[in-house]
Amino acid sequence: MTESGAPTTEAKPDFLADDLIAARAAVNDIIVDKAEAIDLAFASLVAGGHLLVEDLPGVGKTTLAHALSLAVGGSWQRIQFTNDMLPADIVGVSVFNRNSAEFEFRPGPIFANVVLADEINRATPRTQSALLEAMAEGQVTVDGKTHELPKPFFVIATQNPLDLTGTYPLPDSQLDRFLLRISIGYPSAAEERRLLIEPNRRKLLAEMPQLLNPDALLSLIRMASELHVSDPVLDYIQALVGATRGHAAVRAGLSPRAALALIQTARAWAFLRGQTFLTPDAVKAVFQALAAHRLQAISESGMGSEAVVQDILANTPVP
Repeated sequence: MTESGAPTTEAKPDFLADDLIAARAAVNDIIVDKAEAIDLAFASLVAGGHLLVEDLPGVGKTTLAHALSLAVGGSWQRIQFTNDMLPADIVGVSVFNRNSAEFEFRPGPIFANVVLADEINRATPRTQSALLEAMAEGQVTVDGKTHELPKPFFVIATQNPLDLTGTYPLPDSQLDRFLLRISIGYPSAAEERRLLIEPNRRKLLAEMPQLLNPDALLSLIRMASELHVSDPVLDYIQALVGATRGHAAVRAGLSPRAALALIQTARAWAFLRGQTFLTPDAVKAVFQALAAHRLQAISESGMGSEAVVQDILANTPVP
């Protein structure tokens, strides 16, 4: 705070902030020419949420997830979703132990700090639903017993938006569990040339340093959640959310939970930039990635959810 009582813009540097900056730089060295997508991924991570990456094969979705897990440290698991998977393949199963004459729980691959759910829409709705409790509550229930997941717990799911043969679209309740939805896209010609002449990304991943750890990430999540939010910024957030509910091209707007998620994510975005209070620019920066996959656009309107979000941003006064 300044002497006048106004919040300062820059956070005091500390080793956690320095390590976070270094982690972002390391991931940017792996995924070239995609700084905004990487910043959104880190915002989702620091906000304590989950990330859906929707894009074509071969643009770096899995590499991004692996790079994030290495930067953060902790345990990492990749689950390749297929249409014959069962919920037990994800959360685990109880196995009878003859020696103790009791059932013992064998944890599934979801028991990790960072979980890559690759091609999540290729699993059946029953299997997809196995992630619901884990992503919302940080726990799973098997045979009536609840098992806590590691903390922090971060799910990065991927899906291909074009090849929909043999897939099962994620229901709204599942989509809402993802804090942000992003795409990566093709690199520029210059950056693609870098990819062609530099070492394979897998080799670079093997050499990538671990710059954070689970305890440090939990501290960063707590610090980001404490950023000050002024009344004018709260008014702006409510105006954006309210605009989604009254838009002529939207069947169902954002829920109160989505409004809370918007504050949570914008705080993380501002924190990544060394700010100690929330600004309208941070809200605008994350609104598309947070809102588009939660909106139900009316097909007859001729507007997709992304176009609706851009229209709302353009027509909502900024404080």
